[in-house]
Amino acid sequence: EGKSEDDATEQPQIEEKVEESGEKEPAAKANEVFPDGAQSELLKESNTENGSFPTQAAESKNEKEAQAASKSSGDEITYSWKLCNSSAVTDYIPCLDNEKAIKKLHSTKHYEHRERHCPAEPPTCLVPLPEGYKRPIEWPKSRDKVWYSNVPHTKLAEYKGHQNWVKVSGDHLLFPGGGTQFKNGALHYIDTIQQALPDIAWGKRSRVILDVGCGVASFGGYMFDRDVLTMSFAPKDEHEAQVQFALERGIPAISAVMGTKRLPYPSRVFDVIHCARCRVPWHIEGGKLLLELNRLLRPGGYFVWSATPVYQKLPEDVEIWNAMSSLTKSMCWKMVKKTKDTLNQVGMAIYQKPMDNNCYEKRSEDSPPLCKETDDADAAWNVPLQACIPKLPIGPSVRGSKWPEMWPQRLEKTPFWIDGSRVGVYGKPANEDFEADYAHWKRVVSKSYVNGMGIDWSKVRNVMDMRAVYGGFAAALRDQKVWVMNIVPIDSADTLPIVYERGLFGMYHDWCESFSTYPRTYDLLHADHLFSKLKKRCHPIPIFILFVGFSIHAS
Repeated sequence: EGKSEDDATEQPQIEEKVEESGEKEPAAKANEVFPDGAQSELLKESNTENGSFPTQAAESKNEKEAQAASKSSGDEITYSWKLCNSSAVTDYIPCLDNEKAIKKLHSTKHYEHRERHCPAEPPTCLVPLPEGYKRPIEWPKSRDKVWYSNVPHTKLAEYKGHQNWVKVSGDHLLFPGGGTQFKNGALHYIDTIQQALPDIAWGKRSRVILDVGCGVASFGGYMFDRDVLTMSFAPKDEHEAQVQFALERGIPAISAVMGTKRLPYPSRVFDVIHCARCRVPWHIEGGKLLLELNRLLRPGGYFVWSATPVYQKLPEDVEIWNAMSSLTKSMCWKMVKKTKDTLNQVGMAIYQKPMDNNCYEKRSEDSPPLCKETDDADAAWNVPLQACIPKLPIGPSVRGSKWPEMWPQRLEKTPFWIDGSRVGVYGKPANEDFEADYAHWKRVVSKSYVNGMGIDWSKVRNVMDMRAVYGGFAAALRDQKVWVMNIVPIDSADTLPIVYERGLFGMYHDWCESFSTYPRTYDLLHADHLFSKLKKRCHPIPIFILFVGFSIHAS
């Protein structure tokens, strides 16, 4: 987009120093906010407006001329696109449907077969459309019904229809808004939680939550009515297409499992974590899975557990309740409320994570143990789970030492732990970097994406920012009826905690691998300065095939 001199003076600019040779100067190592590492390499940008960098116009002109020359010489490059040969057919997810790798697993005891097992060579095949596929129904109508032909699965309706998960009706699949623990609707259940614990303050104090074992994600879908953003996940398992249903409805969700590895999120970022009959054995093996939630939960955050051990007295339930009571106490989680939802005839227990290390230091037994000083709680890409407790941050300027601003103020305010003594992604002092990035995306989204690109935003609901940096693009789209999955690539600066501090969400990913989502689940993909670095690590063709696979249309 061209800029006038006035534009340059009106807005903070994103830039970096460039030597005359065109090589980037190495960033100063002292006081960097993002240390080196696979998940936190400092990624600098270029302002291609001047200097020795070529412009897009020049590059495109040269490429067109080169292609024309190739055609005239008879050496035009062609590709033959084949359909993917997988038993998953129209629902193929390469890293979750790698049957060859799954058959070689020595054990499936810890749900290893539901974890990611990516092919050695990324596939370059095309996933076919289901027969009769139609343009998805627009939000908010899509929360209640979707086209059956787009997700032609009925097993879940047969298995969970009595719990109001999903029903088949003619050409549509209907979603009454129920779930295993809230047959009479998610909204009543959501409000019951706040009535039991007013301090949870949906849409103010509690903005970003994690829903474990989400089913068709009706809980997260109705959380939008309370201005809460929910990261829902469930495995690709016998609950056929549950995450695909969620995404077709316009509700955020990914395919993932509590197995042997950390979930792809930073530590201390979720305001609330929710589990309603999520079928996770929290109490076994030293509480390893519950300790993973502890890693993810913000200090002072809440864990809402709604399951039969909370309110039933069968021997198995009593045994689990006693084990959970002992485990949560040893983790210093305080049970702040135990209550019943009389309409849905279920109960829930709400626990709160401590804000400091006092309780850990006073425990009579070091079990579960504190993690070693060398443990990096933010490392989350293919990192094995550990049965230990990370120490909480100490000091007024350390992330997690105090609660973020209330929503929506937290969206625009620079996080308290980002200050001018640190270097940001674009080379400026970190606080100025953050402000410049937000100003940039507000201007570009307003002038170009919303009003200048011809995008019909009424047909856009599920959006992905494939290299999100500070989440400025997502923040600038706040007034649109969309949600944005902010991806921080593993070889980029680890800015994902900043995204969460703003009241947005996202995850880590390696774009040389398939993403853990079903085909046809995103309406718009946004990739800013992604390929220039990515093409040095992997071939671009499988990446473009990946985009075609899980997007409805990409931008």
